[in-house]
Amino acid sequence: MRWEPADPALRDAALAVCRLVRDAGGRALLVGGCVRDAVLEHPPTDLDLEVYGVPPDRLESLLEQRFRVDRVGRAFGVLKIRGLALDVSLPRREFKIGEGHRGFHVQADPDLTPAEASLRRDFTINAMALDPLTGELIDPHGGRRDLERRVLRHVSEKFAEDPLRVLRGMQLVARFDLTADPATVALCRTLGMEGLARERIEQEWRKLVLQGARISAGLAFLRDTTWLRFFPELAALVDCPQDPAWHPEGDVWTHTLHCMDAFAAERTGDAWEDWVVGLAVLCHDMGKPLVLRREGERITTPGHDRAGVEPARRFLQRLTRQRDLFEQVLPLVAAHMAPRQLYEGNAGDAAVRRLARRVGRIDRLVRVARADFRGRGPSPDAPFPAGDWLLARARRLAVLDARPRPLVMGRHLLDIGLEPGPHLGAILDACYEAQLDGRITTLEEGLALARELARRPADDGA
Repeated sequence: MRWEPADPALRDAALAVCRLVRDAGGRALLVGGCVRDAVLEHPPTDLDLEVYGVPPDRLESLLEQRFRVDRVGRAFGVLKIRGLALDVSLPRREFKIGEGHRGFHVQADPDLTPAEASLRRDFTINAMALDPLTGELIDPHGGRRDLERRVLRHVSEKFAEDPLRVLRGMQLVARFDLTADPATVALCRTLGMEGLARERIEQEWRKLVLQGARISAGLAFLRDTTWLRFFPELAALVDCPQDPAWHPEGDVWTHTLHCMDAFAAERTGDAWEDWVVGLAVLCHDMGKPLVLRREGERITTPGHDRAGVEPARRFLQRLTRQRDLFEQVLPLVAAHMAPRQLYEGNAGDAAVRRLARRVGRIDRLVRVARADFRGRGPSPDAPFPAGDWLLARARRLAVLDARPRPLVMGRHLLDIGLEPGPHLGAILDACYEAQLDGRITTLEEGLALARELARRPADDGA
């Protein structure tokens, strides 16, 4: 089993800490996700060391002999090695004293055994420890066997003290293609949100969207644990019917799960871009339950794209306060039908420019629409000609990844002698509309139109 990260500086620092601790009569063990990744033969990108047998003050002075150290956290003290993704901490006891993720009294206890310390961890696959100096794997709860069986299983009844662990289970199931143990699912069903901070909720959703190999499995876990009740905009998709001629895969929930897996198959690796697009895919059909119509045997959802904006907004409010995320995701939800509509209508350049103004990034919109198209069944490689057509048109019009930039700006109007005032805004708007329509294509043409517009009030009054 290889635990070494790709960064040799991080590896050397971890080994140095282990030797310093050993020479002081203690023992340092890798713990948590980095051990899980080592078992899976995935090189970790960050390391967590837990130190046994060394008091807190002694540990800090040991590390400062060789490293620049930052102390973070509360009284238990996590020591960060500055400049490296390496955290060093002591084993600790946790006592539940209040609600939520932060409702704990934490007490460092270097005299705990690794087995005792592991009882506070969430899942068995995260409760293993590894000695980098000897290669010994300490696995008191069968985490390695659970990984081999692809099982997600909680460590102990202490799991119920932190409800955030349900969302952590959601993203772990998706990332590592796990099946949750029935007892773990049953325990999760007994837990509530307990006022979890949005920032922590967002972290788990980000891992689902950005790292999930099978995002559908994570969402299915959320449903199995009944935690969809805390995300009613998603819960409304379950059993919401669709026209089987267009959606043979089933209800809107099933379609959304297929769409998320299609999205995951072509993530770019740019975290912000994938986060925006992934959320738009997740939310794109939230309007369907609101506009569902039955016409005989036919099922339609007219205007569901625009109707989906408000439920998508409410869902995002459960995750984040980032205004720019709302501003970038919601237009994609509102316009997710546009690529196919423009393609089938053989729309002109003006329609493409106006679409770019609405959504900001046509390349993002095509990713959303392609996932939507491929979500009609497990067909991740199905060609999407509407997307290819729109990308080509947007590229030719230089609006692929940005709104059309106005040719005529306020400073240009001042330069040609127009007086400042409210009328300048109306002239700028008219020039921009003419640009989108293709009636002006250069600054000179725009300024000629601006002069004409500036004269019209006087001419109209003559």
